Amino acid sequence: MEPFIAPATQMREFTWRAVIVGTLLGMVFGASSLYLTLKVGLTVSASIPVAVISLALFRSWSKLGGRDATILEHNITQTAGSAGESIAFGVGVTMPAILILGFDLELTRVAMVAILGGLLGILMMIPLRRALIVKEHCVLKYPEGTACAAVLKAGADAESRAAASPSAQAEMRAATAAGLGASPGAKVIFAGFGIGLLYKVANVALKLWKDVPERIFGAPFKAGSISAEISPELLGVGYIIGPRIASIMCAGGVLAYLVLIPLIKFFGEAIPGPLAPGTVPIADMTPSQIRGAYILYIGAGAVAAGGIISLLRSLPTIWHGLRGGLRDVGLSSGANAEGGVARTDRDLSMKFVAIGIIALVVGIIATPALHMNFLGALLIIVFGFLFVTVSSRLTGEIGSSSNPISGMTVATLLLTCLIFLLVGWTGNAYYVTALSVGAIVCIAASNGGTTSQDLKTGYLLGATPRLQQAAILFGAFASALILGPILLQLNNAASVYVPAAQVAPALRFDPLPPDAPRESLTGPQARTDDRTYLAIHKTDADTANGRGPAGKYLVDPQTGQAVWLIDPGINGTVTERPDGSTVRKFDAPKATLVSYIIKGILDRKLPWALVLLGVMISLVLEMSGIPSLAFAVGVYLPLSSSSPIFIGGLVRWLVDARQRRHLRSRNITLSEEQLVAESDKSPGVLLSSGYIAGGAIAGIVIAFLAGVADKLDHDLQTWSEAYNPFFNGPWSDVLSVIPFAAICVVLYLVGRERLLVVKHD
Repeated sequence: MEPFIAPATQMREFTWRAVIVGTLLGMVFGASSLYLTLKVGLTVSASIPVAVISLALFRSWSKLGGRDATILEHNITQTAGSAGESIAFGVGVTMPAILILGFDLELTRVAMVAILGGLLGILMMIPLRRALIVKEHCVLKYPEGTACAAVLKAGADAESRAAASPSAQAEMRAATAAGLGASPGAKVIFAGFGIGLLYKVANVALKLWKDVPERIFGAPFKAGSISAEISPELLGVGYIIGPRIASIMCAGGVLAYLVLIPLIKFFGEAIPGPLAPGTVPIADMTPSQIRGAYILYIGAGAVAAGGIISLLRSLPTIWHGLRGGLRDVGLSSGANAEGGVARTDRDLSMKFVAIGIIALVVGIIATPALHMNFLGALLIIVFGFLFVTVSSRLTGEIGSSSNPISGMTVATLLLTCLIFLLVGWTGNAYYVTALSVGAIVCIAASNGGTTSQDLKTGYLLGATPRLQQAAILFGAFASALILGPILLQLNNAASVYVPAAQVAPALRFDPLPPDAPRESLTGPQARTDDRTYLAIHKTDADTANGRGPAGKYLVDPQTGQAVWLIDPGINGTVTERPDGSTVRKFDAPKATLVSYIIKGILDRKLPWALVLLGVMISLVLEMSGIPSLAFAVGVYLPLSSSSPIFIGGLVRWLVDARQRRHLRSRNITLSEEQLVAESDKSPGVLLSSGYIAGGAIAGIVIAFLAGVADKLDHDLQTWSEAYNPFFNGPWSDVLSVIPFAAICVVLYLVGRERLLVVKHD
């Protein structure tokens, strides 16, 4: 295979402007991906949006008198910018579980997990490049990497086109004759970013309309409800993942909110007392309380079963990829000497890789916040190499979006916890150790797949592998640094301080722990109480005699009396502060599953009957030929999160139907690869990427301003509740849908612009 730029051609590639721009874009998309993962447990690839933005930025720079970037510089930019998304997914899937397990989200813990896991995944993938990218070029297609290469080829500058290899020149002439290869529209991404940003600010910050229209049914369909979080980022996700997966996910939410919750209400409201694991009678429960007490466990069982099934289905590929990886890992040793080795075949040296992995393992053991021991570090190395190999190969076959990273994480945690159980390591002391193993392996596997996609793009373009590897190491490190503060602030901004007198009137700590840290209230509630308390975790679930639920309490240091219960912003249940203002919690569905696995095995305290019901749901779906994992995530998520994703998928279905009619009317036949490549860089997908980034970044900025502009926020909510019919009133649920419908129409109109600008003779 001859690449776009021949190996003998020398061209600007690793420049600091390319690396810095890519790193900054990686931080932006990493932050938006973390926000998205906390809300719905999903994320989307950042490589193509970063590549398109890179083309626009450097082209604008050249018009101002600067020098345009070469195609290889653009490739370095997208490589450095792609790592943030994959690391953010791993962090969002695993680290919030620490809150459910009864510990704090420490900045050091989150940062070290992100850095160590991200760098480990890259280093472990480097020895596999020749085996997976080069030797199996015709077998492993790496769809996102191939599409990204097509985007960069279409937008190549004059210098790169002039230096292209003879076969690439012929390919460009053929594409021009067929009408393919038009320069991608970066303006579409920027427009989507602006729309998403302004929409989110108007909706959430200025409170111009209700953000979650909801309808709860009465008799005879008690507790049934429908709702939708009308946000641009969830609409964009639905458009990108497509109608099939979006509808399957929403179907899971329909089962939960229109079947299971009403069913529990129908049979349970006659029971006089609480039904475990619930703590109040079902007759007194709202739909959200029924979901928290029962449906979450059912959904967690379904997600776990779906993840394991997807992993088992991939076992032949896993075994084949592992054998190939172990067989071919030696190909890279000694192959990087400058003499006689083509520029396009030079990796970072194996000595650098080995020393880097050893240094990372030492860092893992030496970080106190990870509670790591030698056995845990050994499990990270074994499971890390196994699943980086698996992830890299599966990404080549089915793409990043279908890569079962969640299943690999579940398998890692199950095996790790079972090993801990065998050696007698049970209870709270080993929660953090098991979670650290699972988190680092999850991030490494996720980033290994992303690195493979980037190296495939570089292979098609004629890039220098070691320069790409250096760029993604730099980008991964920088992106990992910002994820910890963002995660902590998103949690703090949505946390609610509940008066302990309401939930735990008799809770007193005596004696007081001598090492308990001191803490004050933060955010809007800090203005009502500026005292300093002891922060103490109650780990037991004994609620008898007014002792209150497990959780983190702020305790009077003089009397030992609990004063406040902190309901966290991630996986919390209290959405209203004592002053009447409301907050939107983050559900972090897969992090909850992670915590259930650890607690269920190490402490054997889990309502297994409900979990097994979820397992049966996934088995029934698989027997019916329906992908169970997407449906299971829908069961776990609130219907308000999956319904806008379904609407996005519906818009994509309408656009795709129009495109098929257009192609048939012009008697145009294209290969599947051409259709996939063009679809991935289509206007609708680019606008959706902008929606996601704009909406998520606005949400993060609003979270960081919590407590700074709390008086303004309170005044805006008071005014909207009193005078704004779009926010509060008999028709607010209907009226608030109008702005959302407007951005849906914009998405359809942009998406229906012909995906293929085809010249018809």
